Amino acid sequence: MRFPIHSLRTGILSHLVLLIVASMLLINVVTIKLTERDFIRARVQSARQLLRFLGQRVEYQLTRRHNTWADMTADSSFRRDISQLLKEGEAKDAIFADKNGVIVFSTGQLKKEEKESLSLMRECLSTGNWGLGFYGKIWGVVWFAPENFKISTPIIIKDHIVGGITLCGDFRSTYQKLRKTENIILIYIFLNTIMFVLFGTYLLSRTVVKPVYKLLRMTEEFDVGESFPFLHKSSRNELSQILRSLSLMLRRLKENREELNLHISSLQKANKKIKKAQNEIIRSEKLASTGLLATGVAHEIGNPIGIILGYLELLKRGGLSSDEKKDFLDRIESEVTRINLIIRQLLDFSRPSTGESKPISVHNLIIETVNMFKLQPVMSRIETAQLFEAETDAVWADANQLKQVFINLFMNAADSMMDKGHTDDDFKPMSLTIKTLNRENSIIISFIDTGTGIKKEELTHIFDPFYTTKEPGKGTGLGLYVCYRIIEDIGGAIQAESTPGRGTTILIDIPLLSADEQHDETTVTSY
Repeated sequence: MRFPIHSLRTGILSHLVLLIVASMLLINVVTIKLTERDFIRARVQSARQLLRFLGQRVEYQLTRRHNTWADMTADSSFRRDISQLLKEGEAKDAIFADKNGVIVFSTGQLKKEEKESLSLMRECLSTGNWGLGFYGKIWGVVWFAPENFKISTPIIIKDHIVGGITLCGDFRSTYQKLRKTENIILIYIFLNTIMFVLFGTYLLSRTVVKPVYKLLRMTEEFDVGESFPFLHKSSRNELSQILRSLSLMLRRLKENREELNLHISSLQKANKKIKKAQNEIIRSEKLASTGLLATGVAHEIGNPIGIILGYLELLKRGGLSSDEKKDFLDRIESEVTRINLIIRQLLDFSRPSTGESKPISVHNLIIETVNMFKLQPVMSRIETAQLFEAETDAVWADANQLKQVFINLFMNAADSMMDKGHTDDDFKPMSLTIKTLNRENSIIISFIDTGTGIKKEELTHIFDPFYTTKEPGKGTGLGLYVCYRIIEDIGGAIQAESTPGRGTTILIDIPLLSADEQHDETTVTSY
């Protein structure tokens, strides 16, 4: 559900109204300022005309009727005429002065303005030209403007300056008239905005919004395989072009989707084959490891069987006390239990993996693997150390597959150290150290041997399938590749570090179970 305030129509209209109102207001401001300037010029021009007429009247009075300023200003008819002229000319006050700049006659109250008026008049008397000055600041229509003006001119009779006149006027009435005009203009702008919103909404909905909503509805309801409907054929605007382009795009999308489905199906089949081949490789490598372990197990089983046969021979001879018979039977039972444990460990390892992952303890799995591998004859000369520094060892993995990784690494380390032992005259001590530690959210497992090591140019290829540094007949080149695939499948990483002649370190990085996962899952499997 789309709220009206967030609709396309409201968004377009609000922006257009904002732009149009802003432009009309700007035009209004410019127009008012120009009109204000013209009004001020008109007032000044009118004052100049009045000033010129007053000068002519004074010249007439001084030359035709009176000889002095005192006689003229004492004439009541002159004063009355001057007041009437100032009223008709919208002038506030007037000052008449003689040629020395001394006021001889004035109208109104000029206490505050007398100094400015006399200063302007004396400047005109000294230059013989008329002068104009603007004074004060008040709020005009849209900004501050001059409050009043003063205009002065000299009175010249027969090329002699006999005095001067200064008129004072203000622009308050002018600004009031302009404000009334401004209010009318603002009302018209408001009415125009309402009309624009009404007609704009109708036209915008008809030409843009409705077609867009129709297009949106058709795209939401469109299903691959359907033909995309066009707008009316007579429509030749941009929306029709968009619809045609969209129809072509959807048609190409349908074709690409069909082609993609074919590729996905082909990749799924190929992935199944690859996965099957990988599983076969893992199983074959596991069988090979089982065969090697079986050799050591057979040797290990021989000793308890010989002990059992010896005790049975003693029992056949007879002449034993009941305590001796019980002791022999207990010893035979102990050796049988030992044989059963050895065979069960081998069977558990050789059993096909279910591929089911679950929480397991890495430390317990290492301990079990070491105990099983100790049965091998080769381990009689190799010291095994376990340094478990990791405080958390719970991971999510297939225990059988992870055990296969550990067995493969034990065999590689043992082969490397035995090769070194046969080539060194002093038969240096051989040791395999399994070390764990936590790093961020992972457990790092290190298998450190003292074997022959791996050359630098060979180190980058040891995890490649069918790549081996062993002599022909001693390895298939799949052991480390299988380790790489298993660790990668559980989201971990494996790498090797080696120095020729000093040994090799295999590092395995496996993500730990989070605290929530350990809490949610069943008890971590221990071995």
